[in-house]
Amino acid sequence: MSNVQAVTDGDFESLVLKSDVPVLVDFWATWCGPCRMIAPIVEQIHGELGDKVKVMKMDIDENPATPMSLGIMSIPTVIIFKDGKPAERTVGYRPNMKGDLTAKLEALIEAPSS
Repeated sequence: MSNVQAVTDGDFESLVLKSDVPVLVDFWATWCGPCRMIAPIVEQIHGELGDKVKVMKMDIDENPATPMSLGIMSIPTVIIFKDGKPAERTVGYRPNMKGDLTAKLEALIEAPSS
């Protein structure tokens, strides 16, 4: 398994919404093929930016409340949170996803908190 931390419905608020750095959350499920395609991308981002951001994964089957409250209708969905609010949302897998997500995270790292 990866070194990306799992987040649950129970600790989502403390780990994600109250974080003082941007947080990328990968919402996934074990049966989801495209989710497995995104997993190495999420791990690479964690390896490259892990000291400046938090990178986490949430299994939507084990933790249904948070995805429902965020209006997640399909997976994989990757949401970047800043200051307790969703700042970017990416649904599905696409080429150059790593570059897009890295650029968005780096922009949020540079941006002052609101």
